[in-house]
Amino acid sequence: MAGNTVASLALMKRAEVWSSELTEILRDELQGMKYVNWLDQFPDGDTFKIPSLGDATINNYSEDTAVTYNALDDAQFTFAITEYLQAGNYLTRKAEQDVFYSNQVLSQFVPLQERALMERLESDIMARQGDQTAGSANLINGAAHRMIGSGSGNAIGVADFAKALHSLKKGKVPQRNLVAIVDPSVEYELNTLSQLTNVSNNPKWEGIVNTGIATGMSFVANIYGFDVYTSNYLSDIASETIGATTVTNGKANMFFSAESSVLPFVGAWRQMPTVDTEFNKDFQRTEFVTTARYGVKLYRPENLVTVISEPTV
Repeated sequence: MAGNTVASLALMKRAEVWSSELTEILRDELQGMKYVNWLDQFPDGDTFKIPSLGDATINNYSEDTAVTYNALDDAQFTFAITEYLQAGNYLTRKAEQDVFYSNQVLSQFVPLQERALMERLESDIMARQGDQTAGSANLINGAAHRMIGSGSGNAIGVADFAKALHSLKKGKVPQRNLVAIVDPSVEYELNTLSQLTNVSNNPKWEGIVNTGIATGMSFVANIYGFDVYTSNYLSDIASETIGATTVTNGKANMFFSAESSVLPFVGAWRQMPTVDTEFNKDFQRTEFVTTARYGVKLYRPENLVTVISEPTV
């Protein structure tokens, strides 16, 4: 007596089974926006100018002689809206009818477009280290604000945190809310430094040899006053020579104070990310486009120290 088996019901068996859900790619934390002084008094146009005054001059004085009057130096910071970006996607009516995942695809257009724009903004903020002069120490009050990592193979070292702190102090930057944004390779470098992981020499670092120096995007330890965060959006440095040292395939790690009154970067939105959608009858498709306009620039060069390091991982 014949019965139903896998072989006899072969046409009833699905060769492949597909999930009803789409897998979303992993996203890392974006943090650059909070270190930008976003202007809100920029109603029109694409160029904004901020005047400034220098310090007063001190002169020696002798009794019963005329006082010397000095003019104050003035300067002007010019900032412009430079970026006009768009991200667009569409889905044809035929695809909406035939594609099983069409609803999920449509629902992802707007969040994916916004995320892409925010990642671009993050990269643009980190790229503002390029407003410094490449190949130069960018001395301010005699202290370097651009340097190459002092570790083995031009990797970053603990001494670089101390030097960055010194440079910010020489720049008269408030020693509050100090932040370092470093490449993930820096975490590896610090995790493997014997002077940190040797607990007998450095009791304050006890536990790091077991747990590592970071959790998520933030370090668990404060290094010379800096709260340290890792980022995958720091600028790449193909090649740069400062003094007699050359770094290749490096990363531009940034150190600064996040005190609200001295934020290192200035920015403005001429148009926040705006979504437009319509059904295009000529092409028979549903279209989504997100557009944005903004500008970002280094505003306080004394409040940015860049340490270029070569990843050793």
